[in-house]
Amino acid sequence: MRDRPEGFDERLLRPALSEWGIEAARLDYAPVGFGDYHWVADGRWFVTVADVRRRSFDGLRPAMDTAAALREEAGLGFVVAPLRASDGSTLLRLDRHRYAMSVFPYVDGVAGEFGQEPPAEDRGQIIDLLAELHRTPAPLSTPDRPVELEGRAGLEQSLADAGRPWLGGPLAEPARELIAEHAGTLRRRLEEFDRAAEKAGQPVVTHGEPHPGNVLRSGERPLLVDWDTVGLAAPERDLWLVVRGPDDLARYAEATGRTADPAVMDLYRLRWALNDVAEFVAWFRAPHGRTPDAEESYTYLSQTLEALAKPGSAAPLNR
Repeated sequence: MRDRPEGFDERLLRPALSEWGIEAARLDYAPVGFGDYHWVADGRWFVTVADVRRRSFDGLRPAMDTAAALREEAGLGFVVAPLRASDGSTLLRLDRHRYAMSVFPYVDGVAGEFGQEPPAEDRGQIIDLLAELHRTPAPLSTPDRPVELEGRAGLEQSLADAGRPWLGGPLAEPARELIAEHAGTLRRRLEEFDRAAEKAGQPVVTHGEPHPGNVLRSGERPLLVDWDTVGLAAPERDLWLVVRGPDDLARYAEATGRTADPAVMDLYRLRWALNDVAEFVAWFRAPHGRTPDAEESYTYLSQTLEALAKPGSAAPLNR
C-alpha cells in the first residue's frame, strides 16, 4: 500500500519487534503490495501490519501458522513464511481492535507485476512449486477455503442500494453509479457462479494467489510470498492464475497425477472478479479519502466491471 495505515501509531513497531528478539535501529516504510502495510527493519526483516477489521485476527492467524508449518515441518523451501515470536506466535496484536503484525526474513529479490504474463519457462517453474504444495499433507492449522464469495452479502446489499446515494467519501457516488450501470451484469454473473460452484473437487493445500506479484525471484528457484489466503481448496484455485494452455495442464498432471478441470478454473476466475468488486464496493461505502490507493482501486473496479460485462471474458488481474 502506498497509503500509510490510518490512525496507526508507528511507535508501536519497535517494542513489538522485541517479541522476536529484534532491536531495530532503522525502520523504513515500504509502499508495496495491496491490502497490508510493510516496513523493512535494518535491511534484515520484513514487517507486515494487517488491518484485522478487514480480515479478522482469528482468520489470519491460522494462515500464518500454516505458512510457518509448511516451511518448518514440511520443508517447503519456496515458502517465505513468518518467523515465530518468543512465545511461538506468528501474528501479534499491536492494539486492542485494529492492527496486528507478522515478521518475515527480508529476501533480496525481484517480484513480478499484477497482470503480467510470465513466459512458458517461468510458468513451468511456478506450476512445479504448486504441484509440490498440492502434494503436501495439510498442517493441522490449515483453514478451509470454501468456494464462496466472502463479501457477497455486502455486494447484494449494494445492488439493492444502487438507487440511493452513498455517503462513504469522494468516490462513493462514482462507485454507486458504476454498480447501478452494471447491476444486470453482476446479477447474471452471481447466478453463473452459483451454478458452477458445485463443480469444485477434492481439496488440497492451496496458496490462493500465486500470481506474478506474489512470486519472488531470488536465485535459481522462485519463491512464493503472501500466504494470507493459504487454505484447503480445489487445486484449480491456484492453477487458473498460472495455467495458460495444454502444455501447462500436462506438466501439472505429470507432477501430481491429477487432471485439472478448466471449468473449475473458470469458476475461480469468476470468483476472483466478484470478490474484487465486493471488496472495492465495501471500501467506497465506508469512510475514505481521495488517496492514491483509493483512486487505483476505483480504476480496478471499473475495469473489472467492464470485463465481467463481456460474455465469456476473464476478469483482469487486479491488485
